[in-house]
Amino acid sequence: MKELSVAEFGRRLAHLLVSLFILLCVTFVIGRVLPTDPVGAIVGELADPAAYAAMRTRLGLDLPIYQQFFLYLNGLAHGDFGTAVLTGNPVSSDLAQAFPATFELATLAVIISTFVGVPLGLVAALFRDSLIDKIARVVALVGHSIPVFWFGIVGLVIFYAGLNWVGGPGRVDVFYEGLVTPQTGLLLVDSLLQGETEIFWNALGHIILPAIILAYAAMAYITRMTRSFTLEQLSQDYVIAARAKGVSPTGAILRHVLPNIAVQLITILAISYGGLLEGAVVTEIVFSWPGIGQYMTNALMIGDMNAIVAATIIVGFIFMLLNFLADVAYALLDPRMREAAR
Repeated sequence: MKELSVAEFGRRLAHLLVSLFILLCVTFVIGRVLPTDPVGAIVGELADPAAYAAMRTRLGLDLPIYQQFFLYLNGLAHGDFGTAVLTGNPVSSDLAQAFPATFELATLAVIISTFVGVPLGLVAALFRDSLIDKIARVVALVGHSIPVFWFGIVGLVIFYAGLNWVGGPGRVDVFYEGLVTPQTGLLLVDSLLQGETEIFWNALGHIILPAIILAYAAMAYITRMTRSFTLEQLSQDYVIAARAKGVSPTGAILRHVLPNIAVQLITILAISYGGLLEGAVVTEIVFSWPGIGQYMTNALMIGDMNAIVAATIIVGFIFMLLNFLADVAYALLDPRMREAAR
């Protein structure tokens, strides 16, 4: 059984590596065929032809595309994504600064969406076709239908400009910027570690609205899937038998249904988390959040392909890694999957 489990893990890991290689290939080719001029972005449109040709040679753009790809893979193996035109810094350095902001925002959003979406889905299934079930379905439908940027703009107008309940764009107010020394890159964590409670509350006031806006779409998906999983289990014989023995509806949900849908929920939460990391792009633009989404957007504006390709690869890799971990967890926790692996 152990040998088979290791073999199954190896198979899933191989699928992850193949998917990552395909992502690298597709992203690299798209970055090369897009009608952008990375050389012009560096030397300027009025550069001397000799300087233009020298920079093109330096970047390796005069080589066949397969040679460019191998050089790029060699750079990736050494942690070199190239130099960003936007900042003049190594892309890896820029991403190391931008990613923690996105990670902090997406993590808070997935926590909110989980702690709201799962209970709401359970209650909606427990009281099927009741008023609360109809409200839950409407909330989920709205979350799927209305774009994030609209919610973001309306949220800023109402809760920031109108009511002044939350902080404005950015991670903190301007006069707090740079006062916390980055340790983890997570401003909420770093401010607490350094005893800067005032900055912590200011940062929390800035992140709470974009996190809620970002969490809403994920919460809608989690609610809908939790409700669906729960309804399926409520019709099973073991739940009917438990109810016949006098177990209350709430007890049946908590003691019997929830443990049986936990494996499916892990997959849903992993997909949602990856989607939040990707979907943070629009939210970061609306709230001027200095994360990887805003970094990609700024890079797109000037055709900085090194930054665009690297950021796309990082986000895609994280999404695939989360799905891989959820897949492994599913195989470990679900007895049916373990039995199939024999």
